[in-house]
Amino acid sequence: MNWTGLESLVSGVNKYSTAFGRIWLSMVFVFRVLVFVVAAQKVWGDESRDFECNTRQPGCTNICYDHIFPISHIRLWALQLIFVTCPSLMVMAHVKYREGKDMKYVKLHPGSHLYANPGKKRGGLWWTYLLSLVFKAGFDSSFLYILHRIYHGYDLPRLSKCSLDPCPNTVDCFISRPTEKKIFMLFMVVSSALCIFMCICEMVYLIGKRIAKLLRIRRDNEKFLFAEQHELTEMAPRRSQDRRTDPTLTDSLSLNKEKIRKGGKSTAL
Repeated sequence: MNWTGLESLVSGVNKYSTAFGRIWLSMVFVFRVLVFVVAAQKVWGDESRDFECNTRQPGCTNICYDHIFPISHIRLWALQLIFVTCPSLMVMAHVKYREGKDMKYVKLHPGSHLYANPGKKRGGLWWTYLLSLVFKAGFDSSFLYILHRIYHGYDLPRLSKCSLDPCPNTVDCFISRPTEKKIFMLFMVVSSALCIFMCICEMVYLIGKRIAKLLRIRRDNEKFLFAEQHELTEMAPRRSQDRRTDPTLTDSLSLNKEKIRKGGKSTAL
């Protein structure tokens, strides 16, 4: 499989990722893909050829090998790496959709943009990014559980016993280089666990940042409303005081009273 093409494709998500996402991507391609391609494939390349059982019964060795290794570690890890890296393509697809939508908007409304930055994690893109993290952590956890369930732990025994047909009796089977394979298996398990931890850290970071932003907006709105109410309460007594001390109003009232008195005298006369 051409892992270089997958790396170049998924690396495009780096510019939309947080610091945790960049660390996760580096761990995947340095500690998992590189080790898988350079070393692990060579270590497990002889698992079927050098698997031996102390019997010459035709078909017994093949049946015992299938029983001890229901699925090859190499193929299981290859599927795991594919499933784990694919959710990052969701983010890229969403960004490309935003860019295309923004281009159409610019054609209809020259000089303006629908998105100031299509790659900024806001609105639907924030939820897409968070969902991709959930998928990454979920796929890694699922494959770790499958590996533990199939092989009854993360250990490779030096000696395995098999009594399946067509074996004439219980035979002893031996795995080639079990210690070396165990070391690589533990390395892949630990690196997967670290990637899960980085995904959880990034999810906590994104959710915490979002909550802090909402609380800050709410606090600013409360301050703005409080300032408006305080200004209104200060303006009300000033207006009443202005009305009581306005000299023009008192002068006009006194003039009106004098006119009324004079008018009354003239009518009396």
